[in-house]
Amino acid sequence: MNTDPMGHMGHAGGGTFSQFSALWSPGLILILLIVGWLYALAVNRWRHHFEDSSRAGIKQQVFFYIGLLLFYIAEGSPLYYYGHHYSFSAHMLQQSISYLVMPPFLLLGTPGWLLRPLLRYRVAQLFMKVFASPLISLFTFNLIFSLYHIPVIMDFLMADPLMHDLYTILFMLAAFQMWFPVFCPLPEYNRINDLRRMAYIFVNGILLTPACALIIFAEEPLYQSYRNVSEQFLFMSVLNDQQLGGVVMKIVQEIVYAIALGYTFFRWYRLERKQEEEEDLAAAENFIQPHSNMNRA
Repeated sequence: MNTDPMGHMGHAGGGTFSQFSALWSPGLILILLIVGWLYALAVNRWRHHFEDSSRAGIKQQVFFYIGLLLFYIAEGSPLYYYGHHYSFSAHMLQQSISYLVMPPFLLLGTPGWLLRPLLRYRVAQLFMKVFASPLISLFTFNLIFSLYHIPVIMDFLMADPLMHDLYTILFMLAAFQMWFPVFCPLPEYNRINDLRRMAYIFVNGILLTPACALIIFAEEPLYQSYRNVSEQFLFMSVLNDQQLGGVVMKIVQEIVYAIALGYTFFRWYRLERKQEEEEDLAAAENFIQPHSNMNRA
């Protein structure tokens, strides 16, 4: 791996723009600005062109734009460059944002009616049968996550930009699939109740633990991609940076999953209370009505 701070951005003749482009990804900024603009048009001005559409609240729109911002931080900012070339802990922070933090915001920010036109086709419906399956989702993401962090696989991907990009797309898709049963924007694909959803989140946390533990408790650097990085770029040893990466991933995972559990629990609690209140109201009406009839008699 090239340990020059400017790495693959070029040498003296590369120019300032190439350095800025490598660090800040202006192309990605432009794409995300366009996506954000189209989203604003779709949920506001163009909303009436969608069947069964309803107005997206300010909170929902804010969630979506936070998701776009997190996507840029993880995939286009200097965090991505530094994590990809120098620091394993920065790489794990970048992955934590990409796969654990960002997808829930985009799912919460996307109205179901905005997605339904894409699901009219037979191929899309077949895809959703697999994509929306909690059991498949549970194991797909954790398998892809664990495979990625096997040293020989990760070193291969880090050395091959094309394969790394393809695996990143697969990884991202699996992350959205993993979060879909928790923050499902389409009620017709909501296949588990809130109690099972809490169990689903809990099991996800267990399945993610072995890969993090392997990294945290390793007694030597596992990844050739980072083994020869100078400590002046890390402010610590390569081994400590690697262990910090495992800790960062585990801490972020625990925080995010705890928030998801809390969100699901309080949603379940509110629904239970609402049902109880409706049952009490119905019982009261049934009690009052016979007495009213007797009084009339």
